[in-house]
Amino acid sequence: MNINAFSLENKIAWVTGASYGIGFAIAEAYADCGATIVFNDINEELVNKGLKAYEEKGIKARGFVCDVTDEKAVNELVKTVEAEIGTIDILVNNAGIIRRIPMTEMSAEEFRKVIDVDLNAPFICAKAVIPGMKAKGHGKIINICSMMSELGRETVSAYGAAKGGLKMLTKNICSEFGEFNIQCNGIGPGYIETPQTAPLRERQPDGSRHPFDQFIISKTPAARWGKTEDLQGPAVFLASDASDFVNGHILYVDGGILAYIGKQP
Repeated sequence: MNINAFSLENKIAWVTGASYGIGFAIAEAYADCGATIVFNDINEELVNKGLKAYEEKGIKARGFVCDVTDEKAVNELVKTVEAEIGTIDILVNNAGIIRRIPMTEMSAEEFRKVIDVDLNAPFICAKAVIPGMKAKGHGKIINICSMMSELGRETVSAYGAAKGGLKMLTKNICSEFGEFNIQCNGIGPGYIETPQTAPLRERQPDGSRHPFDQFIISKTPAARWGKTEDLQGPAVFLASDASDFVNGHILYVDGGILAYIGKQP
């Protein structure tokens, strides 16, 4: 086995929405493996926050303010990166939002917003980088999917629809561009410890677990929440030459939730 197949030396990786959280952890892992990091976020405050976090880790990263739902802005970002840094070898479509609203209370505008960020934006970003990847003869596109790419749950109709669509976009990019040595795969995180999920993991005044925390632990064979570090190895694998014959696949990093029917009451 060639261990160097996992190296990302001389590769340029663009991770969307990577100022913090899952995107930051993936970018950090790529940098550790030798990649040059490019990231974007929706506003200057978040980009500056990300730049500071990368600097504290000793990572040289280029940050851009870019709304990934804006096709013109995305095309300009890619053009700038290609001119100033080089062709993007790896794209991670990480930026996303969720709106937990009962379906009958959700407006069509709110639904469209989630679809726009979680599904249309990955299409826009992939479309922007594919020509460069084709010209180079190699490329990796990794879409951050979700367990909601497979399962339904109350209050997340828009998110589930978007992530289900992202799973199929992944398979269709594979189908259309696999012959150009471009691999498009997805990662489906389980429930991960991030700042956004922290309130759901807080201990109650009596010392007991938050009800949602109890629910997740009971449904996860690993009996814990995932950590952002749990996503780093899978992300490096899918970005590296080690996965050159893996295409159109969704790798669920969920502690076994999707394999588990749950304990009998």
